[in-house]
Amino acid sequence: MGPAAFPGGPVGARDRPRGDPGGSRGRRSCRRGGERRDRTRPRRDRGIRTAGGGVRHEGPLARRRHGVSSVRRTGAVHRAASRPAGRRPHPVRGSDGRRRGRRCDGPGLRSFRRCRAGPGAGVRDVRSPRRSERDSRPVSSCSARPSRYSADGCGDSAGTSMRVAMKIGARLTAAWIASGVLSGCGESEPSAPVTPAADLTFGGDPVLETSPPWFRESAAERGLDFQIDAGMATTPRLPEIVPGGGAALDFDDDGWLDLYLLQATGDGGNRLFRNLGGGRFADVTDGSGLADVGFAMGTATGDYDGDGDVDLFVSNFGADRLFRNDGDGRFVDVTDTAGVGHPGFGASATFFDADADGDPDLYVTNYVDWSEATELECRNRTGRLDYCPPARYDAPTRDVLYRNDGDGTFTDVSEESGINTAVGTGLGVVAVDFDGDGRRDVFVANDGMPDHLWINQGGLRFKEEAMQRGCDRDLSGVAKAGMGVSSEDVDDDGDPDLIVCNLGGESDSFYLNDGGRFIDATNRSGLGSASRHFTRFGLGFVDFDNDGVLDLYAANGRVGASDDPEAVDPYAEPDLLLRGEAGRYRPVRPAGGTVPTPARTSRGAIFGDFDNDGGQDVVVLDLGSPVRLLRNVLPSRGGWLTVDVRDGRGAPAIGAVVRAQMGDRVVTRRVRTDSSYLTAQDPRVHFGLGDVDSVGRLEVVWPDGSTRIMNDVAAGRIIRIDPGSNPEAVEKPLGDGSSEAAVR
Repeated sequence: MGPAAFPGGPVGARDRPRGDPGGSRGRRSCRRGGERRDRTRPRRDRGIRTAGGGVRHEGPLARRRHGVSSVRRTGAVHRAASRPAGRRPHPVRGSDGRRRGRRCDGPGLRSFRRCRAGPGAGVRDVRSPRRSERDSRPVSSCSARPSRYSADGCGDSAGTSMRVAMKIGARLTAAWIASGVLSGCGESEPSAPVTPAADLTFGGDPVLETSPPWFRESAAERGLDFQIDAGMATTPRLPEIVPGGGAALDFDDDGWLDLYLLQATGDGGNRLFRNLGGGRFADVTDGSGLADVGFAMGTATGDYDGDGDVDLFVSNFGADRLFRNDGDGRFVDVTDTAGVGHPGFGASATFFDADADGDPDLYVTNYVDWSEATELECRNRTGRLDYCPPARYDAPTRDVLYRNDGDGTFTDVSEESGINTAVGTGLGVVAVDFDGDGRRDVFVANDGMPDHLWINQGGLRFKEEAMQRGCDRDLSGVAKAGMGVSSEDVDDDGDPDLIVCNLGGESDSFYLNDGGRFIDATNRSGLGSASRHFTRFGLGFVDFDNDGVLDLYAANGRVGASDDPEAVDPYAEPDLLLRGEAGRYRPVRPAGGTVPTPARTSRGAIFGDFDNDGGQDVVVLDLGSPVRLLRNVLPSRGGWLTVDVRDGRGAPAIGAVVRAQMGDRVVTRRVRTDSSYLTAQDPRVHFGLGDVDSVGRLEVVWPDGSTRIMNDVAAGRIIRIDPGSNPEAVEKPLGDGSSEAAVR
């Protein structure tokens, strides 16, 4: 599937990336081909007005539920906004939700700025992220614009939407009508599953016909007993709404993916689960040295000390931690010695070789400069206490880049590298060579602020170029509530593409990489209408059915409480599974690929083959509900090949590139563990082969430039490739713990 497979054909003038001098940024942002502005865009949030006409603000931790207005923030997790005094009123809309009055495609600067800034924005700096100026505005009783915490800006009328989205105890029916409103029947109780029945439509694209379930939830029967407790039953506090991290790693190097799951509160601490084989787990935390009791957020995996064992970094709300793997099932806390205990609000992190010296450096995103003293009180439109959006605290912060000094210690090089020249509200991160110069760059998804793309200049210097390269905001100039992020070569042109998931009411941002510049392909890929009705966190491009085309899974959960009085979990939403086909993505039925279809407050999603049967599985981390292990049970998967690329020390070769040639098609994958939200992924590279029974040519390129080429590689197995040695085919165990004869 090449670039031309995507609707719209090859890159043309109207698809030119923002920042390309050959295109008109204003014209593209305002309209394309003379068409009117998209009438389904979210409307501006008006906030909440007190009886005295003043602004009522709400609480900080409440930001987790990002769906309300509050006093001092300007972030974007909850995007409530109101019209400042003296501004023109919001555009009039008819009963069908369509805008009446001034169009954004009229002539002149005022029209151009309205388009760039969003509906009802009037004339202002076209690059304004619409942050601080909103917080001083008077607010009305309800927001007319979707906020990150709500579909309509006033708490989440998606509680109502969810009532309409799932039929209690029986069916999940969802339909997106032309005005973009979610309707259907359903139940929002997380533990009350529902089974989809009627046809679902996403912006006119029907879902796939009913198929057998793609996944079976198997956590309890497979030995995973874990539940995140973030303290959400108490007064809302911002850190409570955003955790949900964990890691897939083979800490004992036995060929089976183990799991490290992060706890938010001090009760119980983080847990290490060893894979006993066949995808069955045992809790081996006691004696491992990993029962940390900090308020854990995210994790990263990598061999920082070069001994061949996978080490663990944990970002916290509070001091971060680094655990060294001693290779005997024990980890040692080396935070103080290593110098990586930054006491901020850490989120996603990644190990990558930033300076090409052969050892992994460490990038840590930080969310908000928050403390109990800066907490606010926020309420939704029903008067219920809720989480405040990060924008209300007006406290974006800086990420941290640590240089690995090669002796077990790190040095903070955020200033000299240029990383601290921009502030943000970072939640998701991936480190990939986006411009093809051989140096790994860093993309950061910011919540409610423009995203960052740090281009590696060499010599441990980075330059922020997201705006110039077209991936800082959407085509209308709006900075979305970025959370999870994934990067894979979706269109088979060799360079990594990018997707960022956002708040309910905002579609995902799907960017095709065109030689280091990005084209927003969200709408023509079908992801615009399919994604906007839920709040997405963990996501990943994964070939679940092994047909050779990447599918997409998103773990969903609200940040603003539903106004449904019957909801057991007012933040719960069903997950989303979309199948990739012919350049488009269509939602799968049953919703989320499981029967029954649960609704949960989902955050992190970890992707990997936990039973080594060739089917990619998913671990979903939910707030206040047991962890889910979604085993891939598709009965008609295609052929597959998994490549376990190691470096000279025996650790996963982070940054290596693997190319598989099948006929006239070349598929490119990269060895990485970052992606999704607050999680570390399976470092092995997976290829779905469809009806192909072998790979004609397999090429591995290590970060130092060394290359290995194999011809006619048989499918249906896992092969381990080390530099300087013959590839080793690993036995392919079956899901039930038995094994079949395979090449070794």
